[in-house]
Amino acid sequence: MANRPKIDYVLFDMDGLMIDSEKIYTDVTNQILGQYGKQMTWDIKSGLMGKPEIPAAEHLLSFFPDIPLTIDLYLTQRNTLQDALWSTVPLLPGVRKLVLHLKAHNIPIAVATGSKRRNFELKTGHLDEIFDCFEGKIVCGDDRQYQMRGKPNPDIFLVAAREMLGRDVGQVDACSPDQEAQRARGLVFEDGVPGMQAGKRAGMSVIWVPDSNLLDVGYTGVEVADQILASVENFIPEEWGLPPYDS
Repeated sequence: MANRPKIDYVLFDMDGLMIDSEKIYTDVTNQILGQYGKQMTWDIKSGLMGKPEIPAAEHLLSFFPDIPLTIDLYLTQRNTLQDALWSTVPLLPGVRKLVLHLKAHNIPIAVATGSKRRNFELKTGHLDEIFDCFEGKIVCGDDRQYQMRGKPNPDIFLVAAREMLGRDVGQVDACSPDQEAQRARGLVFEDGVPGMQAGKRAGMSVIWVPDSNLLDVGYTGVEVADQILASVENFIPEEWGLPPYDS
């Protein structure tokens, strides 16, 4: 096992990591593209996961310049179809156990999601048992007061650590040695490539839990996850200096 830092706080992405919303994103997007005989492949999807709504839509539609679908029209159709499905989205395996475990042991936790806040509320309103554990420590992609850039920039994870958990991690472009050490005490759970990059650029350890399809997509980035898991179920807390699960 690699020599890993002692972790003091944990940050969670949401879509595709905590809840099985990526399937809804994929199905709805391909329903819309299907009207034009097109389909979103995993090569395309890998570049938009975790990004804010408009940059993600721009990335998607850049692959289909020959269809008469504007960003506004795509988002209107997508949001209408998705909104009808969010109340059915389930937790992914291992998430309930991990969040309740961290909460029971008073490990500081927060959510850092690229989703808009209205969408966060639609997606999680039926999952109070888990999301109430965060006690409102949620940063969403459209929280304008923080003036964040989207993933793969590190902004959202630094904001979550600083503003939600009170960690002195400095600013995005300014970090003292002590602040760098505070960043290194954070553990990020992510499923997307941009999110994994964002966590590493924030100076934190990252556990990457990708859809198996992502492993077949060529990756040329510099950032590398500290651990890759097939499921949150496979996480072993004590490997990161966290309390072990009860046997």
